[in-house]
Amino acid sequence: MITIDKLCYHSKLRYCNAAEKFAFSVLTILFCVVSRSAVIAGIVLLTTGILTVWKGGIPFLRYLKFLTVPLVFLILSTLAIIVNFSESPMDLFAIPLGNWYLTGSLHSLIYAGRLILTALSSVSCLYFLSLNTPMTDILSVLDRLHCPKLIMELMLLIYRFIFLLMEIASAITTAQNSRLGNKDFRTSCRSFSAMASALFLRAIRKSSILYDAMESRCYNGTIRVLTEQFPPRKAEIFAIILFELLLLLLTVYLYFH
Repeated sequence: MITIDKLCYHSKLRYCNAAEKFAFSVLTILFCVVSRSAVIAGIVLLTTGILTVWKGGIPFLRYLKFLTVPLVFLILSTLAIIVNFSESPMDLFAIPLGNWYLTGSLHSLIYAGRLILTALSSVSCLYFLSLNTPMTDILSVLDRLHCPKLIMELMLLIYRFIFLLMEIASAITTAQNSRLGNKDFRTSCRSFSAMASALFLRAIRKSSILYDAMESRCYNGTIRVLTEQFPPRKAEIFAIILFELLLLLLTVYLYFH
């Protein structure tokens, strides 16, 4: 079981209504993306962090580690916004390279920071949903929203195969390590290519076996999964509506100012 899934099943918010968590996450992401405001992004990032760590019981250091992965990617991807090659220096910094300058402006730095904060707050909303809601509950919500059955079945099968392929890859890696298959870089590259090819062949074989097992259980084109139903609570619905109204008012205020 992958770490996110394990934390999800041990979360204190797991037994809250899945539709509430789904609506909260989706609406909050929409406000983050539409507003592009550092203020709203900061409020969202703080709120989802408190809910995930304090209410959900997710370890704080583990949560920070999860946020570090997209943060590093965002910082590297926004360097192209901050750093420019220009014939004239800008106000933030300027490194002469012959007749050109490796330079950047304060405006581009502020824009990149706001972009990073907006994207990170959106990712924190997705973490709130994935760290507190099992996959079967998310699919149940999508089913009530009349999501196409084909997309839901693909999501479920891909989700199932993630665990299957990780288990096979772990077994192959253990076998390679026991035979000094990763003693140096060249050997590691050869071992990785061998593992990838073996993993591809086994994935095809496992998918065929899985389909045969589904057919033997009267599969008629629809995968049926038992889900737990948790009734919504008025206090939680009121809190979600109040928070989203606050974001709406802030978005309108920042738009006209």
